[in-house]
Amino acid sequence: MKTVAIVSLGCPKNLVDSETLIRKLMASGIGCSSNPDRSDVILINTCGFIEDAKKESIQEILKIAEGKKQNARKRLIVFGCLAERYGKELQEEIPEIDALWGVNRGSDIVDYCKEILSDEGLHCKEDDCQIPSLLSHDSFAYIKIAEGCDRTCSFCVIPAIRGKYHSRSPDEIIREAEERVRSGTKELILVGQDITSYGKDIGKYSLSRLLRDIASLSGDFWIRLLYLYPISVNDELIETIGTEDKVCNYIDMPLQHSEEKMLRLMGRGGSRKKFEELVLGIRRALPDVVLRTTLIVGFPEETDKEFDGLAAFVQNVQFEHLGVFMYSHEEGTNAYVLKGQVSKKIKQKRYNEIMSMQSAISLEKNKRLIGRTFTALVDDVEDSVATARLYSQAPEIDGVVFVQNETVDRGTFVTVRIDEAYDYDLKGTVV
Repeated sequence: MKTVAIVSLGCPKNLVDSETLIRKLMASGIGCSSNPDRSDVILINTCGFIEDAKKESIQEILKIAEGKKQNARKRLIVFGCLAERYGKELQEEIPEIDALWGVNRGSDIVDYCKEILSDEGLHCKEDDCQIPSLLSHDSFAYIKIAEGCDRTCSFCVIPAIRGKYHSRSPDEIIREAEERVRSGTKELILVGQDITSYGKDIGKYSLSRLLRDIASLSGDFWIRLLYLYPISVNDELIETIGTEDKVCNYIDMPLQHSEEKMLRLMGRGGSRKKFEELVLGIRRALPDVVLRTTLIVGFPEETDKEFDGLAAFVQNVQFEHLGVFMYSHEEGTNAYVLKGQVSKKIKQKRYNEIMSMQSAISLEKNKRLIGRTFTALVDDVEDSVATARLYSQAPEIDGVVFVQNETVDRGTFVTVRIDEAYDYDLKGTVV
């Protein structure tokens, strides 16, 4: 049986696209594999957001292209964000690519695969095929609720790649959520470039209403939100998070910076004062809330003064989780032409300083959890140790809880007592 394998790179939104494509392939009778080395067709879903992501995608394409030299019958298909942005260049520079598409071209890719594969491979049925474990996970699943973005952040190429904001049908989302829960998924993670804008293009239907509708589904599961645009986090959303038991008290809102001058240059709203008031208001309304943010250092015209302001903000606010990106100089963005570019050396220094500060903050907050008990979701079990997460820990970006395995099962909720704390991870015991 001839098979197709997908290598999915980049963010969870890309992962959702890859899983959706796998379902379409299987529904067409095409066998799917999690092993590219043993597959006849290899699809690479690329990321083109920042320089590091572009390099990773190109390296993966070149690795597969090199493998084609040992098997000339293999087909290499490249799609996704990098292909959308640099399709012509990729085709010219890497002739081993057999076909190339940008974003939202799943039907074209399926038609191509059906054409190049013989009837021998077309007998896989969706009902008896499973998404390769390389892409899916037993305990959690990402559900994309919107595509594209209408924001005008000067550092971001997503609107140019993905287009205008488009909310997915609530009925379709709820149906997928119900199917996931029925199949045993314990955590539904709603993702999108800006999920706070959900519903603005489909009438009187908001993110808060979507959360309430999903939370009303029967079953024991969590709902987690990723990528809330900070100035759009309103009282209704905060109240919904606080009153719906299935919604994790976890808010991920990328602020990018704290200083008004930098936020203005970035094409974003807000200020240090407004952000501090927002955080204070959220913590008053949700005493057990966990806040995550991401920041950009080394943006054009960021002087020592602006960076010192950002560092003071981080120390004052004390986020539970915080990530830092060094500004990536991306052509096609409004920031690309800005003067006052910051050297790589200074970017690295500022990155290290914020991350060192956050490491100390995270350790102190984790120490306060020692002796307390929490519900935890078991993601993996290996030998005598289980890896689990609290509501305060999103998969793949935050820390985990290492639990001595006392016959706990993957994809189940357990109650753990926190015994030890580290910079980002925790150690606990099932109680």
